[in-house]
Amino acid sequence: MEEGARLISQWEGRGNVPGLLPVRHAGSGRPAGGLGFLFCGGALAGTIRVVGITRQQLRQMEERLHSARSPAPVCEPVSRSPARAHPVILGVDPSLRGTGYGVIRLAKLFPKTLAHGTISCPAGWEHSRCLLHILQSLRDVLREHRPEVCVVEGLFYAQNLKTALILGEARGAALAAVAEAGLPIYEIAPRKVKLAIVGYGAAQKLAVAKMVQRLLGLAAPPAPDAADALALALTHAQEQGRYSLTPLKRV
Repeated sequence: MEEGARLISQWEGRGNVPGLLPVRHAGSGRPAGGLGFLFCGGALAGTIRVVGITRQQLRQMEERLHSARSPAPVCEPVSRSPARAHPVILGVDPSLRGTGYGVIRLAKLFPKTLAHGTISCPAGWEHSRCLLHILQSLRDVLREHRPEVCVVEGLFYAQNLKTALILGEARGAALAAVAEAGLPIYEIAPRKVKLAIVGYGAAQKLAVAKMVQRLLGLAAPPAPDAADALALALTHAQEQGRYSLTPLKRV
């Protein structure tokens, strides 16, 4: 206690009295080399107690006090569930005479194009033959590349009723092929796709093809229908990689 009193008097002379003062134990029956702390009040008010502490415990306390601790973030970043990320995406732009398709694989830096093309049907073919050709061709694409999700172009309001019916038939054949493979199917409105790829909701097909070529690093712009299908897949990838207030519409 004499050593503790001496330390206190030294600190008082400096105008600063710490809350913890280390002192050695002498003749108190404590282990050799043990230390104690004098717990002091604001101006040495109150009772002084000696608490035993080992050198190892003292080092641990010093490390905790002097270690630089980074402040905890106010809000932890929320990441999307890995189950929602689809590495291989199939985009389909249905049409009776020219159904476009595009398959991309997501990567860390840039998506990779696996396949793209147009399922063409000559003008002389009957509607039933065209629909069968669309169904069988998409089956081959699904079997070869095994995508995990499909996105199709959403319906638009056509002034011509006959055109709307024909488009609906081609859309049904494409959806049947994809549904047969057990893939989840989503649809995105054409204007939303153009806005996501080009930045303008009424962009022309050539502008969409040019942007798809640049985004995927293709040697040449894809065919118009295939470009629309690849744009659908890219838009779906963008929607999955960011927060959206409007969830994607599933077909």
